[in-house]
Amino acid sequence: MRNGPLAVVAAAVLWGTAGTAGMLVSDDSVALAAARLVIGGAALALLARGGLRQAVRPGLLLAAVAVAAYQLCFYAAVARTGVAIGTVVAIGSGPVFTGLLSWLMHGQRPSARWAAATAAAVAGCAALIAGGGAQAGGQVVSGVLFALLGGLLYAFYAVSAARAISGGSSSNAVMGVLFGGAAVIMLPVLIWRGSGLLGPGSSWPVEPIVLLAVLYLGLGTTALSYFLYGRGLRTTPVATAATLALAEPAVAALLGLVVLGERLAPVSIGGLVLLGVSLVAVALPERPARVDVREKTPAGAR
Repeated sequence: MRNGPLAVVAAAVLWGTAGTAGMLVSDDSVALAAARLVIGGAALALLARGGLRQAVRPGLLLAAVAVAAYQLCFYAAVARTGVAIGTVVAIGSGPVFTGLLSWLMHGQRPSARWAAATAAAVAGCAALIAGGGAQAGGQVVSGVLFALLGGLLYAFYAVSAARAISGGSSSNAVMGVLFGGAAVIMLPVLIWRGSGLLGPGSSWPVEPIVLLAVLYLGLGTTALSYFLYGRGLRTTPVATAATLALAEPAVAALLGLVVLGERLAPVSIGGLVLLGVSLVAVALPERPARVDVREKTPAGAR
């Protein structure tokens, strides 16, 4: 099937809306991460149904912990650096970590084209950062560190999911284990910090706009996106999928421009173009190597 890369890109587009949707309604990154995972994880677990038991493995349970930790790192980074910068660093570092982990853990050496396209995509992300006007202050450094840790965690659970799916497990079941497990981990956090979604001085019930945003984060940017991502991993190498996921920071930057009124410097526009070209390069199927079947002509023959 050739629609695997398209499913991954569609998932990345949904992910790219998460930072803006969250920042529009709440500054509490922990509460947002917990609500998103509890709702999305429950939906993915329900979708998997009976397949969960067959897919449960120690490696996937460890990856579920990584899923929960990634969400906390992502929103902590966004709160410190802004939507565009936090998203770009977290997801921009993902392909590098994913390619390295695939190679080190499973001996899957990435192709030369992947390496070239990923290098160009990361350069595009760097251009977005350079022209994005990161927030001033010491929190930027800690925010970037949180984002890099998030990129490593994302790579770990992506590689774990890809290996389980390639081993014969249903993609729905694998995502159900990962995110259902993460939902169980984050449920106490949501109970503890859920009031942060209400705002200072607010009380239950939640305002409709906040409720809609939280439902969108859970069902749209988590359940639907990872359903698509799991489908994409059936036919797309995980290192390629991680590079295609770089569509996320492009979407985040465009939303910052359109929704949040941010401005893109010329270098950022150049970064977006470079990023787009790189995604197209890595998404196109590679041509099989040509084999020269012509027999050698004997000396003196015509």
